[in-house]
Amino acid sequence: MRSDVIQTLLVANRGEIACRIFRTCRDLGITTVAVYSDADDGALHVREADLAVRLPGAAPADTYLRGDLVVAAALAAGADAVHPGYGFLSENAAFAASVQDAGLVWVGPPVKAIELMASKTRAKELMAGAGVPLLAPVDPATAAEDDLPLLLKAAAGGGGRGMRIVRELGALPGELLAAAAEAASAFGDGEVFAEPYVERGRHVEVQVMADEHDTVWALGTRDCSLQRRHQKVIEEAPAPGLDDALRTRLHEAATAAARAVGYRGAGTVEFLVSADGQPYFLEMNTRLQVEHPVTEAVFGLDLVALQLRVAEGGPLAATPPSPSGHAVEARLYAEDPARDWQPQTGALLALDLPDAPGLRLDTGYTGGDTIGVHYDPMLAKVIAHAPTRAGAVRLLARALERARIHGPVTNRELLVASLRHPDFAAARLDTGFYDRHLAALTAPAAGRDPATAALAAALAEAVRATTAGGPVPTRFGAWRNVPSGPQLKRYRSEPDGAEHEVALRTPRTGAPEPHDAPGVRVLAVAPDRVALELDGVARHFTVTADGDRVYVDADAASYTFTALPRFTDPATHAEPGSLLAPMPGTVVRLAEGLAAGVAVEAGQPLIWLEAMKMEHRILAPASGTLTALHAAPGHQVEVGALLAVVQEGPAAIPANVPVPEETA
Repeated sequence: MRSDVIQTLLVANRGEIACRIFRTCRDLGITTVAVYSDADDGALHVREADLAVRLPGAAPADTYLRGDLVVAAALAAGADAVHPGYGFLSENAAFAASVQDAGLVWVGPPVKAIELMASKTRAKELMAGAGVPLLAPVDPATAAEDDLPLLLKAAAGGGGRGMRIVRELGALPGELLAAAAEAASAFGDGEVFAEPYVERGRHVEVQVMADEHDTVWALGTRDCSLQRRHQKVIEEAPAPGLDDALRTRLHEAATAAARAVGYRGAGTVEFLVSADGQPYFLEMNTRLQVEHPVTEAVFGLDLVALQLRVAEGGPLAATPPSPSGHAVEARLYAEDPARDWQPQTGALLALDLPDAPGLRLDTGYTGGDTIGVHYDPMLAKVIAHAPTRAGAVRLLARALERARIHGPVTNRELLVASLRHPDFAAARLDTGFYDRHLAALTAPAAGRDPATAALAAALAEAVRATTAGGPVPTRFGAWRNVPSGPQLKRYRSEPDGAEHEVALRTPRTGAPEPHDAPGVRVLAVAPDRVALELDGVARHFTVTADGDRVYVDADAASYTFTALPRFTDPATHAEPGSLLAPMPGTVVRLAEGLAAGVAVEAGQPLIWLEAMKMEHRILAPASGTLTALHAAPGHQVEVGALLAVVQEGPAAIPANVPVPEETA
């Protein structure tokens, strides 16, 4: 029997998955090696590794996607094994082969299994032969009205790239071109296929683990239906609401899929379950999944440790342990869901989760790190495990609510609102959840009180100004106040942009107090803490200032403010019709025929930016004439950069600009 005892492991990845693998390696006494790009110099996964090797450059194509450099790094560091993590080269058969050709242990499935599952079209043909249920493919060239709606998908890769929903035949040719272009850009392969789009379908998957001794485990189900842009947001195990017959059918199909390709190691077989309970094979991910912690929690397993055991030639037990309880995972992203999920960048000042039994945090960041533009915007995964689904959901929602997250805008409030939504609580789950509920989920939540939070920020600031050696009177912006009159302070809440004005009175002796605020009594004020009595109820606020940014954490909500000067600076206003970059990124393409002087229609996509592994469309704000164009493919732009200007009104020169794409 083969036995390759792993002593030193290189993780060919970054961020939270590298940190998570290192955690298991430390428990097993394995030396760890990180690789890092220039953009990741000093990142958490580099700090946590025993050894680290630089990959010169910043873009993924120059660093983490360079298999030759990663293999060279493993050899230089004296590693005897490579774990690919997920993403990047994790499902690249050529990379797996090069690792083995270099005499290193590959902690992943056989090269042949990766090759067979790499193309979704070839994988579906193979699964049909294994008796796994499938959706019948549709030839786009002969598609008819009866075939609609259709889902276009990239044959290579995943993560929602190259995916489009088509509901009108007239839109099919344009959507095929757009999907192929995005797939070619993301995966180097522009092959796209079509299949029926299942309305209100659920995304249900089965975790498999297999060894080289003919043992295959089917480790329960996971529901991953809550997705944005076809990328998962909330996952849970076991998938709720499935009857025993359907669970058995899914387990049997996943096991058959693994055996059909001679699988070894950890993998996931993904299914679409229709509203009437029919499962259809989607794909097999030949790697560890982002959402693997929920399976670990329910089965009491360490899947990374099992991967390492299988890679060393060791056997699995004849049967897996029995599951217990329920687990839910939320992906915390640096993004703004209310603004087309725009990714956010900048300094992450704090990322602290409450400590409680059943909670787990997997992250690649700590307070003080910087969120850059080159990689996925996921900051962390927060996992809760409890005896019941309702208990796990409640624990997770409350943990997210109480977390201290200071820095760029995140999807934290969306996650809390999603977990507490009646449809989620009742397990009415499908992939259209955010299409239907996003507006309501991103509306101001009941119980939020930014005006009182701004008051707490102003009170703490007044105390800081006094204790820093500035006895009142205190200067606020361009307005000088005297102790006998109210002092005014203005804040803009982020990300909604609402402004709040606070009036304070600072007595000659004693703490500052609100001016004209009935029902509010100040109980205690310190530079970083404020206690207020609001209509007879005591509430506590923690206040953290960083430059002109102020973070206020209350019991059930958190607030971010920007302190504003007393008077608005007119120079901050951009020219009407200006199209500004909403985030740092790279211009990947322009609308066909786009140039200064052409006519555009309101809502037409004009410019495509790529940032943090996602494409974002810049739309015409109004119908009129494009009077200036500063963007060009390949240009890297900073947030707020002027890309173009549209002058509203009639124009004589028609533009060859496509109609707006349907949201994927």
